Amino acid sequence: MLDPVRAAEIAANLAEVRRRMATAAERSGRHPEDVRLVAVSKTYPLADIAAALAAGQHDFGENRLEELWPKVAAAQTEGLEAIRWHMIGTIQSRKTGDAVGPLALIHAVDRVKIAQRLSRDARTAGCVLDVLLEVNVSGEASKHGFTPADLLEAAADLLALPGIRIHGLMTMAPFEAVPEATRPVFRALRQLRDELATRFPHGDWCELSMGMTNDFEIAIEEGATIVRIGSAIFGARNG
Repeated sequence: MLDPVRAAEIAANLAEVRRRMATAAERSGRHPEDVRLVAVSKTYPLADIAAALAAGQHDFGENRLEELWPKVAAAQTEGLEAIRWHMIGTIQSRKTGDAVGPLALIHAVDRVKIAQRLSRDARTAGCVLDVLLEVNVSGEASKHGFTPADLLEAAADLLALPGIRIHGLMTMAPFEAVPEATRPVFRALRQLRDELATRFPHGDWCELSMGMTNDFEIAIEEGATIVRIGSAIFGARNG
């Protein structure tokens, strides 16, 4: 049973996020429907996800496999079949087999070894995984991902891996008190995507997953096709 007050709060938050997304898209000469919203549901209960689904939100992102799959199972039990699940967190090499399942997209393939193991595990399971390659554009030691130079070097081999389909790139910008300061990071990812598309035109480089609650409007202005937003929809996290 959904709490009607909580459901109304989530619906209102979603409407405001979508309004801001549309404004940012139009400001940069883009169509609002060209940008997909992934609601980051990590740590939030299934009731909140159900409320967002009732308000028209279908894409949800989790960053830990240990939390993702119980939610997938619970959602199926509750008849929430219209959800598209995204794995947005990095995956440890020993857990790549646990990432094989009904996922719309794996956002954070952050090194060659992970891509190779996902390829192996997908082939073993007889399926194909849709993935993005995570790039550490900012160069922060705390961030995961390929360096731009390493990705350009590895791209041909990554595209040749069976069992995975690469659809583009993902990055996390540093948290900045002034969101405008993230613009160079997002612009650099778009420029890297454009270079990859030129060098490797047989690949699918259409997706740019970048931008979160603090900076998604800047990301959209710089070409994001997917934004990952949690607290602006669900409120502050407890954990």
